[in-house]
Amino acid sequence: MKLTLGLPDPVVVTVSHWPQPGDDAVAGPPALPGFVDSSFSPLVAVVAERCFAQTAARERTGLVLVSRSGDLAGATHVREAVAEGKRIGPLHFFQSVPNSVAGHVAARFGLRGPVVCISPQEDPHRAGLDEAALLLADGEADQVLIVLVEQARTGDTAVALLVSGGEQ
Repeated sequence: MKLTLGLPDPVVVTVSHWPQPGDDAVAGPPALPGFVDSSFSPLVAVVAERCFAQTAARERTGLVLVSRSGDLAGATHVREAVAEGKRIGPLHFFQSVPNSVAGHVAARFGLRGPVVCISPQEDPHRAGLDEAALLLADGEADQVLIVLVEQARTGDTAVALLVSGGEQ
């Protein structure tokens, strides 16, 4: 499939998921220091770690974080605290922006490419591939980690795709 801009789809190098066999989907992903009361950021971190366990990140690796709804659990906590007149802790403010966990992942794995967070109304997978294709075509990155994450009452899910422009 080609993008409307005529760019080829990136080539998938590796893929990781949450949950996968052996994961405790009820308990959620492993805790992520500095991020509290929500599975959103830990989901991003665990699928990124799983991707980079399969292949090393290049220095010029970009990151595209894709979520239709963002951190629902975090937003709910803040909304309820405000409605009840309670003080919101600084960690909740920090993690209310998806760039926080994206920056954490970039620092942890030494990524030096661009970081983009998007919330598409249409197909999130397609939107992530399109954004990665643009970063690769611009020469901004040699590869891009696309992380798609959603929280839902039926269970949290995350997928990470490490993609390149085709040269390996």
